[in-house]
Amino acid sequence: MTTIQTPDILPRILDYSARADPYPLYAELRRTPVALQEDGSYVISTYRELADILHNPHLSSDVRNLAHPMAAAEARTTPSFINVDPPEHDRLRRLAMRHFGPPHTPRLVSGMEPDLRAIVSGLIDDFEGKQRIDIVDDFAYPFPVTVICHLLGVPREDEPRFHVWVNAIIDSIDYNPRTDPQEKLDNGVQATKDLRQYLGGLLEQRHGRPGDDLLTRLANDDGPEGRMTDAEIVSTANLLLIAGHETTVNLITNGMLTLLRHPEVLQRLRAEPDLVVPLVEELLRYEPPVHIIPWRAAYSDISVGDTVIPKGSQIMLMLASGSRDPDRFHDPDRFDPDRQDNQHLGFGSGIHLCFGGPMARLETQIALTELVRRLDGLSLVTDPPPYRPSPVLRGPIHLLVDQN
Repeated sequence: MTTIQTPDILPRILDYSARADPYPLYAELRRTPVALQEDGSYVISTYRELADILHNPHLSSDVRNLAHPMAAAEARTTPSFINVDPPEHDRLRRLAMRHFGPPHTPRLVSGMEPDLRAIVSGLIDDFEGKQRIDIVDDFAYPFPVTVICHLLGVPREDEPRFHVWVNAIIDSIDYNPRTDPQEKLDNGVQATKDLRQYLGGLLEQRHGRPGDDLLTRLANDDGPEGRMTDAEIVSTANLLLIAGHETTVNLITNGMLTLLRHPEVLQRLRAEPDLVVPLVEELLRYEPPVHIIPWRAAYSDISVGDTVIPKGSQIMLMLASGSRDPDRFHDPDRFDPDRQDNQHLGFGSGIHLCFGGPMARLETQIALTELVRRLDGLSLVTDPPPYRPSPVLRGPIHLLVDQN
C-alpha cells in the first residue's frame, strides 16, 4: 500500500551531503517501496517494484506524457531515443544499433579491444615519475572520452569545448524548480543547444562522404528502414557523447575506489585477471554510475504492487537502491565479485537497457585490470573523495592516490 513518504528522506538523498554514502538513506526509503510525495510524484525504491515498472508498457519516457510537463531541455529539442516511447523508440534504436553492435556490426566492440588496451597503456605510462595521481583527470576521464570521440568522429581537440556543455547538461538533469535557481536549468538548455549546433555542423560535413565513424555511417545509411533525420542523428550523437563522458568515467572511478577500499579483492584481481568480468558486474550493482532515473511518466494508470499510480504522474526510479535491496540480494552491502544470480539494475532494464553497456563493460574491465596489474602500493589520499554534484550520475570528481 502506498503511503506518504517521510518528507525529509528524498531531499536528504538529493542533498550533496549524502553524495559520499547515500545507501543508508536508500534503506530508509525502501520501507515504502512506492512512495507518494507531497508534490504528487512517486518514488520507487525496491528491486521487485523497479523491475516490474521498467517492463511495464504503460511507463512513458516522453516528458510530454506528464500531467504537468517539466521544463526539461529535452522537451525543447528533438529527443534522443531514450526519451521517446515505442514504436518510435524501437525504430530509432534499431537504426542506431545497425552501426553500433549486433547483428549488423557484431565485432565493433570486441574489435576495438587492441586500441582500448593501447590507450590505457599510454595513459598509465604517463604516470611514471608521479607520486600523486588523479585517477579521474589522469585516467578515467581521458580514456572513455578518447574512445567515444573516435567512435563518433568528433575531433579530440574539441573536447574542452563540449566538456563545458556536457557538465552544464548533467548539472541540469536533476533540476528542481522548488529548490534550484532558474540559472541551473537555463545553463543546461543553452548547453544543449550549443552542443547540438556543434554536432549538427559536424554532421553537415559527412553527407555523401565515405567514412567509418558513427556520424558518417548514420548520415549515409542505406538500410531497409531508411536513415534518421539530421535532427535524430544529432540527438543520438548527443546521447552517446554525454554517456561517453559520464557513465564510464564514473564506473571506472567507482571501481578503483572500491578496489582500494577492498585490498583483498584488489590482490585477488592482480593474481586472477579473469575475475574482472564478474567483478565489474558486482561493481554495477554495488557502486553503479547511474543512481536515479529522475523522471518517468505514467501515460495511463499503472499498477505497481498494491499501488495504482495515476495517469500523468511523475515517477522517480531509484535504481541504486533497488540493487542494494536485501529482499533480492543476500548481504547487499557487501562487495562480492563471486556473487551469483547478479541481475543488477546498474544499466537499467527493459526496452531502455543501456545502449552502450557492452562498450562500458569492456572499457572498465580493461581499465581496472591494467591499473591493478601495473600499479602497486597505491593509497587513497582522501576517503571519501570529493564527489560530483549530481545525485543522478554519481561518482568522484577527483580520486587522488599516491604511489608508495
